[in-house]
Amino acid sequence: MKLKSRPAVALLSLSLAAIALAGCSEEAAGGDDNGSGGGDSAACAPEDVQLVGQVRNESNPYEASWLDGGDAFAESVDLEQQRLTYDADSTKQQEQISQLLAGDTNCLVMNILPNGDSDTLPIVEGAQDAGAYLVTQWNKPVDLNVTDYDTWLSHITYNGVDSGKQIGDALAEAIGGSGGIIALQGILDTGAAKDRYAGLEESLAENPDVELLDQQTANFSRAEALEVTKTLLAKHGDDIKGIWTANDDMALGALEALKAAGKEGEVAVVGIDAVPDALTAIESGAMTATVSSDGPWQGGIGLAIGYCVATGELDAADITDDERAWFAEQFLITDENVGDFTSPSVDDSEFACDNLFNRSQGAIS
Repeated sequence: MKLKSRPAVALLSLSLAAIALAGCSEEAAGGDDNGSGGGDSAACAPEDVQLVGQVRNESNPYEASWLDGGDAFAESVDLEQQRLTYDADSTKQQEQISQLLAGDTNCLVMNILPNGDSDTLPIVEGAQDAGAYLVTQWNKPVDLNVTDYDTWLSHITYNGVDSGKQIGDALAEAIGGSGGIIALQGILDTGAAKDRYAGLEESLAENPDVELLDQQTANFSRAEALEVTKTLLAKHGDDIKGIWTANDDMALGALEALKAAGKEGEVAVVGIDAVPDALTAIESGAMTATVSSDGPWQGGIGLAIGYCVATGELDAADITDDERAWFAEQFLITDENVGDFTSPSVDDSEFACDNLFNRSQGAIS
């Protein structure tokens, strides 16, 4: 995934660099007065900004695309992104964050996927204490408020209830409105998993002839989904007409299990994330639907928000409360529109400092 050419960014970078050499503004977003951390009163020169993206692992194509999007944004502003993965290990994630925050945080920008809701608070408090600019995505406790912090600039997520219901409805339609299905849940200590499953429950309520035969967690993992699906196929056999999964990696694991059981193409499968293999499966008819949250855009937008504040192009005080915690746009993909998503690209104008929140679907209530 490559960003389109961005002459405006080059001009902006030159302009900001000139400002930095001439003497930076004393009115950038605040913090402590000790001269360290992102709270320094002077805006950063663009070339001094450190960009960090952190996800669970790159074996998940969606998360890999997130980091690729971060690389593309970084390249557009003549920087490099530090790519971090923590293998879905909360302890490892916190250790990586601690190491980052123990270093030079003066112009540090972090775009972070917390492993679970309970992992978000220590990340946020660490960034606040160090003065590092932070954008989080997907996971945070409901009662943890972005507006209570200065350098936690924004939290971006998606209406998981809506996406879970969308694929639930698509699954119901694919099996003719009646029949048995199984569900593979994600990591249970995440808002995404909880909300998506709640969306399935809403879909089931509206499609009473669709029966949920069984549900188990497969932790957003293709390998786990393969084994769980094998077990459930052995348990329920031909009663399974459809498989609802909380992400595409699990959907792909379910497809592998179906193929091994000689049921490829006989059972409808839905997921979320629009990873390349899932799109290919939709094109071939092996998979029914997915929902795109646009991983490359996510990887870029989190860094872009932090970069714009760090360089002084965007005043943190001008980010509205509704932009501090918000739902971003998502897209249902079926065989009817899959061709529109098979060659993803992000228009870099979406990362312009005056256009960062153009995909907002409203504040998280």
